[in-house]
Amino acid sequence: MPKVNNPSIPLSGIFAVAKPSGMTSMAVVETVQKLFGDSPLFVEAESLEKQRSKTGKKKTKLQRKIGPVKVGQGGTLDPLADGVLVVGVAQGTKSLGRFLHCTKEYKTIGLLGCETDSYDSEGARVRIAPWNHITREQVEATLARFRGPIKQVPPIYSALKMDGKPLYEYAREGKPLPRPIEARDANVLELELINWQEAGSKSNPSGHTYVWPTKELSEADRSRYAGVKDLIVKAESARPSGEDKPLTAQLLDQPDSGGPSTSAQTEPIVDSWDAIPEPERPPTFELKMTVSSGTYVRSIVHDIGLALGSAAHVVSLTRTRQGEFALGEGESDPGDCVPWNVIEKASQDQKEGLPGSPLGAITDDTKRADWEQQVLSKWHD
Repeated sequence: MPKVNNPSIPLSGIFAVAKPSGMTSMAVVETVQKLFGDSPLFVEAESLEKQRSKTGKKKTKLQRKIGPVKVGQGGTLDPLADGVLVVGVAQGTKSLGRFLHCTKEYKTIGLLGCETDSYDSEGARVRIAPWNHITREQVEATLARFRGPIKQVPPIYSALKMDGKPLYEYAREGKPLPRPIEARDANVLELELINWQEAGSKSNPSGHTYVWPTKELSEADRSRYAGVKDLIVKAESARPSGEDKPLTAQLLDQPDSGGPSTSAQTEPIVDSWDAIPEPERPPTFELKMTVSSGTYVRSIVHDIGLALGSAAHVVSLTRTRQGEFALGEGESDPGDCVPWNVIEKASQDQKEGLPGSPLGAITDDTKRADWEQQVLSKWHD
C-alpha cells in the first residue's frame, strides 16, 4: 500500500509514472534517477550533505553512470507509447521482475491502408493497401482470430535476428533462413473494438486527424523488406507438420501479404495521404486489450490489417494498467501514477539550480517539495 507519513529513509520501493508519448523509457529512468539523487527521501542525510557541498565539482565516470540512487523500470514502453511505467528505486528494483511477467492492459489506435517497417507511425512507409472495402463489422468479426493463445512474430524488419544476424541481411545476401522463425507465445485475454472513426474533413470536422508517415523506405530497403517476408514464408513451409505456424506467417502467406482478393477491393492509386480525396481517407479503429507478458501490440494491429485484406499501423498506444498500477478513467486522470509534468517541472527546477528539499524534509512533511509529496502518495514498499 502507498505510504505517506513517517517513511523509512532512504526509501526503497516502487511507484509508477504516467510516461508521455515521444520519450524513451530510459530517458524517464535517467530523469527520475537524477532528481531522486538530490532528495533527502532517497539519499542518506550525510551523503546528501557531502554531495551538495561538492556542487559544481567534476564527478567520476562511475558517479555519472549510476548516480547515487539505483533506479530501474519494469517493462519498456516504445517512444510512441504513453501510460503506466513502473519504476523501482533502490531495493525496489529487485521487485521489478514480477511486472515483466504480469498481464497488461492497453488501448491502441490503428490507421488503415498503410504498412510501416516498425508497424507504427514512427517507421517508414513500405506498402499502401486497399481499405475502402473494410467496415466496422468486419473488424469486429476479425478480432475473434486474435483472442486467446496465439503465436506472434515481432516487427520483422526492424527487430528480428537469427543466429545473431538481422533477417534483412539474409534477404540482401539471397540466403535462406536456417530455420523457421522462433515464434513468441502470447495470450490475448481480452480484445475489444471500442471505437471506429472516419477521417476528418470539411464535412466531418470531428473525424480523426491521423495521417500516414511521409518517410518512405528506399527502393533497396523496400526490396529487402519484401525479401524478408518471402524468406519467412519459405522457411515456414519447411516447418514440421503438426507445429503451429505463427499467425503473422500465416497472414504473410496470403496473396500480396494483404489477404485474399475480393471484387470489392480496388488498389488505391495513391502514394501519399494528401493525394487521397478527403471523403475517401482511411478510418481508424481503436482497440482495448488485456494481454500476457511478451505480447507485441504493434504486431496485433499490423496482423489485423493483413487479415482484413489491407494494411494497418499503430498511431497511438497507451498502457492503461500494469499489475496494481493503472491510469484513471478520465483522459487527464493519472490514477495510480505520478503525472509526468510533476517530475518534469522538478527536473527543470533542478537544472536551473533551484535548491532541493532541506534535510529537515525527512521528518517534516511540510518541508517536502510538491513532487516528493506526490511520489509518496503513490509509493508502494
